[in-house]
Amino acid sequence: MFSQSEPSRSQQELSSPKALQRRCWELSAVRKQKGKEKKQLTRQITETEQYLAISDQVSEALETLSGQLFEQQLELIQEKLTIALQEVLEQPLKLKAVAEWKHRGASVDFQIEREGNIEDIIRGQGGSVANILSVGLRMFALMTLDESEHRRVLVLDEQDCWLRPDLVPRLVKIIHEAGEALGFQVIMISHHDPAMFERYADCIYQFTPSKEGVQVQRVETDWQLRD
Repeated sequence: MFSQSEPSRSQQELSSPKALQRRCWELSAVRKQKGKEKKQLTRQITETEQYLAISDQVSEALETLSGQLFEQQLELIQEKLTIALQEVLEQPLKLKAVAEWKHRGASVDFQIEREGNIEDIIRGQGGSVANILSVGLRMFALMTLDESEHRRVLVLDEQDCWLRPDLVPRLVKIIHEAGEALGFQVIMISHHDPAMFERYADCIYQFTPSKEGVQVQRVETDWQLRD
């Protein structure tokens, strides 16, 4: 005996001309969407291939630009720290920064020039030059940090230890002006007389050893009283 199975539900739905027409429209819409996706993917592949074709040139250009920006930063550091050296020490000193590029990185050698002659930073002027330069270099380094993660606070522990007492106020003036210009909070620790700081410090605290430990006293200055 021969028996014929009943048509499935999908076959029944497509048995009428309207159902077939509706199904064709659906498939046509799917085809158009797939065509758009294909064009988009083709465009992305083309753009990726174009980028890969010039990636070496882009990398080389970025390295060149980074080198140029680094040189500009060095020139700025030389200029500003030369001014600081001359204002504090009153000597014809110039800071020279010589950069050497190796393995996609830079190393910098700092030297002091006096009337055309090169001097070693430590051996030439001793700690006084190093004290001044280290302040400036630390400020420049802190400027490169992300402010959302690092507060601009600079702590200077006896940064004036190698300076003559009469030169200390000049260093304090430079630090004060740089701190205000760059938005730094500066905490400076010193063994010198508080009077050397009173003109530029927002507040001064004096720590004195005692039998009970350490006494802390806020120093009121004539400059603060005038304000």
